[in-house]
Amino acid sequence: MRMKSFATALSLVALLGSSCLIAPTFAAETKNNTKFSEDTYKYLELFGDVFERVRKDYVEEVSDQTLLENAINGMLTGLDPHSGYMPAKNFQDMQEQTKGEFGGLGIEVALDGNLVKVVSPIDDTPAAKGGVQSGDHILAIDGKPAVGLTLNEAVDKMRGPVGSSITLTFAREGREPFDISLQRAVIKVQSVVSRAEGDVGYIRISQFTEQTQTGLDNSIKKLKGQIGDKLKGYVLDLRNNPGGLLDQAVSVSDTFLDRGEIVSTRSRHTEETQRFAAKAGDSADGKPIVVLINDGSASASEIVAGALQDHKRAILMGTKSFGKGSVQTIIPLARGESAMRLTTARYYTPSGRSIQSLGITPDIEVQQAKLEKINVPTFLRRQESDLTGALKNDTIKEQAPAKPGAKPPAVAPGATPGPTSQMTPPAGAAGKPAAGAAGAQTAADTTIEDYQLSRALDMLRGIAIYQKTAAAK
Repeated sequence: MRMKSFATALSLVALLGSSCLIAPTFAAETKNNTKFSEDTYKYLELFGDVFERVRKDYVEEVSDQTLLENAINGMLTGLDPHSGYMPAKNFQDMQEQTKGEFGGLGIEVALDGNLVKVVSPIDDTPAAKGGVQSGDHILAIDGKPAVGLTLNEAVDKMRGPVGSSITLTFAREGREPFDISLQRAVIKVQSVVSRAEGDVGYIRISQFTEQTQTGLDNSIKKLKGQIGDKLKGYVLDLRNNPGGLLDQAVSVSDTFLDRGEIVSTRSRHTEETQRFAAKAGDSADGKPIVVLINDGSASASEIVAGALQDHKRAILMGTKSFGKGSVQTIIPLARGESAMRLTTARYYTPSGRSIQSLGITPDIEVQQAKLEKINVPTFLRRQESDLTGALKNDTIKEQAPAKPGAKPPAVAPGATPGPTSQMTPPAGAAGKPAAGAAGAQTAADTTIEDYQLSRALDMLRGIAIYQKTAAAK
């Protein structure tokens, strides 16, 4: 694993799926040197008795390795939903995922009681393209019940050769159980994508990998070049972002903050408290930011959203986030071939709040909805100028009367004369959109389909107008 230094501890800090992970090189020593009680020895003896009885009398022969790994995993998963044992293969998969490339379906999952719940599908993966949604529960995998499976068991069953197919049965609120067939693929996560939405820079971070900060820097540079002096601000889209590397979450927060704490982690040992602070410099040049979140935004994305909200650096829009506020330590075992994931701390936003089980509440709640244009016939539209005897506007000079034989202004095919014609792009030959119009129309349609993004863009432009007006006074 790639090791990074935080304060005096040599560790890799990661948030995988909806878990915040800290992976030290070696297992930490017991801090309080607590001695075992007599009851502890009794239960260890009890464990030995059960182990021997299972080895001897279970209906089928089971290897000692399987029994002991199951025992270890049971001890850890019984603590909380995010602690667990990772056999060699799972440990290797985790390391690959934090690098931004791995095989599978592209689904981030967590345990919800005895069900496997989808935290979020990853952008441009078989799961996202197949219609899997955040909040779905997996009822069956290839027709076999998934209820009661551990997280590792469920993930193992969903992995397979690239190109092979799998059918998942889902439960979704408001629907009968349904199947989605997916084809496994190599998942290459491009964690940052961006585009210009007119005079606003749109940046989406799908998860936090080792390439995220580089992608963010490149996106900001590109958007500044594309939009130039007209740039009014940025939309940072963290919806359905299940997490990633903590150092990247801290770095992304630092990109937009000039000073102050970003996040702190606190364990049962006060001497292990860590605080991460922003360095001077705001890559967004102080321009307004709107952050989009939803119930698929977890861990690292909640750290970024919480830091920007507490420092009043951004307006949060969307719906309440997932609410994952605990930290897990990855401890390599058996010469680094396997590992254990143990909850060791909680993290807190700059104001000292814990979002564990609560989530982050957006400043402005906006449910996702479908926005449609309504074409109202011109004859149904009434304005002052349509009224009989309406006063003329004395600030506008009268237009010269049209010359005899003059042709009326051309109207694009299919457009309605009057105000509605402005909503149709200019036409070229054979009624096709003129050069450049198709791209603009596509961007507009994308925004209209995404109601939350549309509201965020309106908010940023409104802030820009207000700031301009206030500066002129």
